[in-house]
Amino acid sequence: MSRLAAAVNVITTDGPAGRHGMTATAVCSVTDSPPTLLVCMNRRSGSHRRFRDNGVLCVNVLAGHHQALSRRFATSTDAATRFGHDAWTTLVTGAPVLADASAALDCRITQVSDVGTHSVFFCEVVGASMAAQAGGLVWFDRSYHVLGAG
Repeated sequence: MSRLAAAVNVITTDGPAGRHGMTATAVCSVTDSPPTLLVCMNRRSGSHRRFRDNGVLCVNVLAGHHQALSRRFATSTDAATRFGHDAWTTLVTGAPVLADASAALDCRITQVSDVGTHSVFFCEVVGASMAAQAGGLVWFDRSYHVLGAG
């Protein structure tokens, strides 16, 4: 699986279960009508319940300069201060949107399917934003790689 390149995203949520975020690469477009994507999450993760209970999430697609942000959201040691280092806003659902994300897809979770150890969240996009300058951050062969303007 380490040779399966994937975009690096910070997935965020807010609602009755609280504000939370995590780094994820298991994100994929499903359909454009209605605009839908999927996010896979381990059911044993401490994040899982918060996303499921809140019913909303935002996929913040990271750019090359977001490597430190990605690391912060990938570890539980910085959980209390994850959102304190960057500029955050909201769109439609109230889930945190990274102000300078390459793209941010604000979603309502419409369906959850359990597969093996994970849940697959199917999410309808209800709001979106894009940075003025494109660029991407990819995880491949256990390290970050910058695409484009970064």
